Amino acid sequence: MPSALSPQPDRGAPPAQRGLLTERIARQMEHDIRSGEIAVGTKLPSERELAARFSSSRNVVREVLRRLEAQHLIEVAPGRGSFVREQAPGQARSYDALYRAGRPTVRQLIEARLPLEVEIVRLATERATAEDMAAMRAARDAVESATDVVAKAQADLDFHDAIAAASGNPVLRIMLSSISGMMFEMMLRSNSDPSIGEPGVPHHPEIFEAILARDVELACARMRAHLMLGLRTYGADLDVSVNAMARQHIESLLGRDDHQS
Repeated sequence: MPSALSPQPDRGAPPAQRGLLTERIARQMEHDIRSGEIAVGTKLPSERELAARFSSSRNVVREVLRRLEAQHLIEVAPGRGSFVREQAPGQARSYDALYRAGRPTVRQLIEARLPLEVEIVRLATERATAEDMAAMRAARDAVESATDVVAKAQADLDFHDAIAAASGNPVLRIMLSSISGMMFEMMLRSNSDPSIGEPGVPHHPEIFEAILARDVELACARMRAHLMLGLRTYGADLDVSVNAMARQHIESLLGRDDHQS
């Protein structure tokens, strides 16, 4: 884990900054645990110590620990502390870990999403039930009303998952879910970039309108155009690893200039 930084507690900080701090710390601790830098059985420092080490508040640290526990990376023993769990083979070799081991670039992630999500939206347009339409509408509205980049990225991910659910094909939905961690990191970047509003590019409302109209050709065209926006707007980020892009962008949003690996 990184050495302690000068105290900069986030009490009273905007929710957006707290969300970004949570993302940064969770990414670092997950990496350290999965890579073995923090060994199985290790007792993690106390919430107070972690908060000081990461220049954060205990509330942020609690959210990070909850996330790590939900991922089965740590076990919280009441009165004793948090301990790194031994990972089952399936957990240790999750698809996300396998993808990241290959250091995929943003361009490669977009290339993978294009055929997958265009087929997903085609099936969703043909098969969506009234219940599916309601779920997609709610997800679309959440994207449009989100007020910070973390909430907007999560809502964005939920919208794409709602379309996958509407496809009626659980295999395709699981395939999309397997890259959802990297998609979320791309969405953090996209949803805080002014160029995402490029005129004439279809976004969530336009995609949903085509699905609602049962216009398969239009829905596929709009999804493709939506995904390809990144190829024109990511610039130098396009050919760096998703991990490096996300780390640098989170630091940039937090006003930091530490882009070291």
